[in-house]
Amino acid sequence: MHPSTDSTPSSNDEVYALWDRLAEFSVGDGDAALAHLLAALCAMFAARNALWAVVVRLPSAAPGDPLLGWRPRLVRLLHPVPAAAASVQAQFDALWSADIDLSQIVAVTGDEPFRTRRLFDALPPAWFEGDHYRRHYLEVGHADSLSMRCALNDDVRIHLFVFRDAPTPRFSAADCSLLDFVMRGLRWFYRQQLLSHGLLIANAPLTPAERRVLLGMLDGQVEKQIAQTLDQSPNTTHFHVKSIYSKFGVRNRAALTALWLGKLR
Repeated sequence: MHPSTDSTPSSNDEVYALWDRLAEFSVGDGDAALAHLLAALCAMFAARNALWAVVVRLPSAAPGDPLLGWRPRLVRLLHPVPAAAASVQAQFDALWSADIDLSQIVAVTGDEPFRTRRLFDALPPAWFEGDHYRRHYLEVGHADSLSMRCALNDDVRIHLFVFRDAPTPRFSAADCSLLDFVMRGLRWFYRQQLLSHGLLIANAPLTPAERRVLLGMLDGQVEKQIAQTLDQSPNTTHFHVKSIYSKFGVRNRAALTALWLGKLR
């Protein structure tokens, strides 16, 4: 893979440093790794905030569903300030109603395995005069966004947005090319993030308690150490371990680790 002609040698060095830093995070530090990525993107693109979402396709979409069955399963906002968090929640709730905005439809439309896009390229001028842009951009302090979408399989996608405020110039074509370069090199990272939540290959999503136990297991801790770290009884930890094995369809830690590393289907 070669960097875009729009990116500069200095920005390429910054990207390589980011990739290297993300690879240094341990399995158990997946949340910190994601926060580091989002913060690095905000710094790289002079952005105010960033949002990461795992979007899954429902097994049976309702007839005429404008989102074709796609709904967010997991959403992380780098800076969950009250106004931004309330906006994200309101948009999430609207996805289950008849009030679905054009921008939400555009975000899921198309079958490209990987896509980066500027907000002002994706939507018509009239949209920027409407209620959605006012409520979920201007009133939150945002004026522009740059987005990335990556399909990990037919039913799971990663969506990422970085937001700029009004005084900052709009994202350029060079910005879009650079984001494309940064995020194409992180497919392994997306997979790690999803596996840590029990998504992508588990038979059912992990509970928050199970996820904390899983991260300890993947970091090499024995059940007794995990119980001590999480301040819970060994019996509770063992119960979660058995549930994790069942959800991933494995019988022991070695098989679980092999699955996580991509050695098993």
